[in-house]
Amino acid sequence: MSCRVKICGITNVEDALMACLHGADALGFVFYEKSPRYVSPTVANDIVSHLPPFVTPIALFVDADSAQIDSVIKENPRWLIQFHGNESESECLSYQRPYIKALRVKQGDDVAALVDTYPSASAVLLDAYKEGVPGGTGERFDWSIIPAHLSKPIILAGGLTPSNVKLAVLQVSPYAVDVSGGVEMSKGIKSELKVQEFINGAKCV
Repeated sequence: MSCRVKICGITNVEDALMACLHGADALGFVFYEKSPRYVSPTVANDIVSHLPPFVTPIALFVDADSAQIDSVIKENPRWLIQFHGNESESECLSYQRPYIKALRVKQGDDVAALVDTYPSASAVLLDAYKEGVPGGTGERFDWSIIPAHLSKPIILAGGLTPSNVKLAVLQVSPYAVDVSGGVEMSKGIKSELKVQEFINGAKCV
């Protein structure tokens, strides 16, 4: 089965359509105002309205209040939610949408137990742990700490680039890979060449 690819940190319709053209399966939109890749609900929903079928828009939140989340997802039924903070399973379930739970992992963590904490998740995203940073660090973690068999599909994130994504897919066999900074010219602006190389690298395994 071909590995799926999520291009995260989309901020404009040109990058969104370019990523779709090269085979992206999902696009991530960051609704965390401290992020340099933050996008407003109005802009994001306009971009989503231009997406072709079979591409999933994913709304990324970090410990957001319900009003903020509702302001995004109410505008389009296509939204899938990614929770990247300390949200409990009951909080994640309360929006009655499919969701992904991001977990920041490090050496010594019981990854299987962490994944089992969110049995209702569609998938779990594993990212590198960095103190005080909820994600998007551009740093990779030791993939060997990921057990071979987990209760949920795994989306691998953290420091992925066109040069290491093929190795990541071969070593981890994730359901999907997630990239943001690794395919950018500048924060929030994607490089078409890097996007193309990344997607090709992930899907050629």
